Amino acid sequence: MSYFAKLGLSEPLTRALASRGYNEATPIQQQAIPALLQGRDLLGIAQTGTGKTAAFALPSLHLLLANQKPHRPASCRMLVLSPTRELAAQIADNMRGYAKFTNLSVECIFGGVPVGKQARALSRGCDVLVATPGRLLDLIDQRALTLREVEIFVLDEADQMMDLGFIHPLKRVAAMLPKPRQSLFFSATMPKAIAELGKQFIHDPVRVEIAPQSTTAERVEQFVTFVNQAEKQALLTLRLRAGLADKSIDRALVFTRTKHGADRVVRHLESAGVPAAAIHGNKSQGQRTAALNAFRQGKTAVLVATDIAARGIDVTGISHVFNFEMPNVAEQYVHRIGRTARAGRDGIAISFVAPDEKPYLRDIEKLARVKLDPMALPEGFIEDARKLPAAASKPSGQGGGNRGRGGQGSDRSAPRADGDGQRSKRRFGSGNRSGVGAHAGKVRRAG
Repeated sequence: MSYFAKLGLSEPLTRALASRGYNEATPIQQQAIPALLQGRDLLGIAQTGTGKTAAFALPSLHLLLANQKPHRPASCRMLVLSPTRELAAQIADNMRGYAKFTNLSVECIFGGVPVGKQARALSRGCDVLVATPGRLLDLIDQRALTLREVEIFVLDEADQMMDLGFIHPLKRVAAMLPKPRQSLFFSATMPKAIAELGKQFIHDPVRVEIAPQSTTAERVEQFVTFVNQAEKQALLTLRLRAGLADKSIDRALVFTRTKHGADRVVRHLESAGVPAAAIHGNKSQGQRTAALNAFRQGKTAVLVATDIAARGIDVTGISHVFNFEMPNVAEQYVHRIGRTARAGRDGIAISFVAPDEKPYLRDIEKLARVKLDPMALPEGFIEDARKLPAAASKPSGQGGGNRGRGGQGSDRSAPRADGDGQRSKRRFGSGNRSGVGAHAGKVRRAG
């Protein structure tokens, strides 16, 4: 008998888990599921890739099955809020997989697709609705959805939701929810300010914390190279080209701070013969899905992303994470490098730090209590960098597209939640070549 069957989960759910080969629960599942089956509110803190989705999906589906009701028009019984389209789609896909031997319905709504189609799908009602905040409020404002029937409310990636300025939309959603409900907060990090704000949404929660706050993944080797801002692109291109050639790099995820920066990096890489794709809020949903699928299937070895767009990336086999620009919010570093070393594998994270970014590095090392090891610039870097071709010209019409309210590209969460939300107030100078030192390496625990 599997661990999930011993918990008393419904037979259709355990059958679905068995069909996926899931027999043993992860630590967060072991601690969260029993409390949630009792109907308790929950505050769950765990690093990415630890099984958070199953931790809230399985007990919630069990409770819905135990008390089945006819669908009410334009309503749902369980609401899951996610900060990004990709993460929302991923959660919905997982929940459909868990519920495949039941008659429970799962719908997913987010910007980038026609709002009318989503309104029609919701008209008959559903059991589970996974949504981004912007599109959810669009449909509520259009009277295509009501939250009066919600019994279970889940806020996933709560820290990121609040960091992105979604406090007021979240409060608006909370005011529409019925008072008697079960509420769940799941987050990779939980600074005190966010925990205090969370008290407005959850009541007397069970707290489940799997990893110490703001610690970085244990299986990730972390390095830093000090380099002038103007030389970062050449360094990235050379590192990727060499690593892909000798197969030391399988798949690499590159983080930039802005949407336009991500596109610029891709143009440089492609000019140098390194196939790459970008994913951010200015891309259409079709472009984002195609880029992510190609990366997941290994057809594209390099994916360049902004922090928020990357929240939905759950891909095994990412061998390297490159911080092309350092995050100005230290907690983001934890999320970034958590994209590698998944499913029991090891990973490597390499950060390029310009002189003006050194304060960000100090904040990260202090928060995560790690010391990044120095990694020198490649031998002959200056000479090889001069040989690189110029970036391909920017395609005409590249960028935003239609973002009219309620239209194909509409999602009020998108402008903040898919690109420049973490843009630094600093402007990094290019510096001069004489300042290029070079340092970075494996992680050493500090203190």
